[in-house]
Amino acid sequence: MAEQTASTKKVKFIITRQDGPDAASYDEEFELPYRPGMNVISALMEIQRNPLNAKGAKVAPVCWESNCLEEVCGACSMVINGKPHQACAALVDKLEQPIRVQPMKTFPVVRDLIIDRSRMFNALKRVKAWIPIDGTYDLGPGPRMAEKKRQWAYELSKCMTCGVCLEACPNVNDKSDFIGPAPISQVRLFNAHPTGEMNAEERLDALMDDGGIEGCGNSQNCVRSCPKGIPLTTSIAEINKQTTKHMFKKWLGV
Repeated sequence: MAEQTASTKKVKFIITRQDGPDAASYDEEFELPYRPGMNVISALMEIQRNPLNAKGAKVAPVCWESNCLEEVCGACSMVINGKPHQACAALVDKLEQPIRVQPMKTFPVVRDLIIDRSRMFNALKRVKAWIPIDGTYDLGPGPRMAEKKRQWAYELSKCMTCGVCLEACPNVNDKSDFIGPAPISQVRLFNAHPTGEMNAEERLDALMDDGGIEGCGNSQNCVRSCPKGIPLTTSIAEINKQTTKHMFKKWLGV
């Protein structure tokens, strides 16, 4: 039999779909013409343009989220062949077929591959993952961060709130209130900032409450799955040390 050419080669997808938050999920197969350089997002776009399943039946287009298409926004996180991944960076040539695409299970499904990330964003609010500014006028450049500290802090600032680390963590699920790796790492980032450190104790207090730092089981799945290579376990270890010191200071009334 003649070898398939690029013009005749097909790519098979099995996509887990869900018509609404309370609907049952089901798998639907799609077969698409192969194109060099194809990624999962371009495949979903092709299905959107021509929503025919593998049986040739016309179906509702698959719903998903995306924005930047260059692994910066974090919106297109989904489970691809069993692993949480950014769909824009998932090249078809590097994936085993059939390519199975599912929504991340850590978050509630809105429809198809669209999920509700409120759990993660509420966690960031809980730890005050921002630098508070008093007033709307120009406060000047502010204090400089030491270069040695800036270098590792920059690595933490690459977090794009994609949710992949929460999906990979076995301690983040609907039966647990564990805050997750990303918010803990952001506490380390903002506590290291010369202005942000003014609220360091508030952030540490938040992580000492139920569902905080003690929920980490040290599986290290988060650091292995992070698409930005953020040293999440290093941050967790450092924050564990900071919360322990903070706890003893509170006991001693220092």
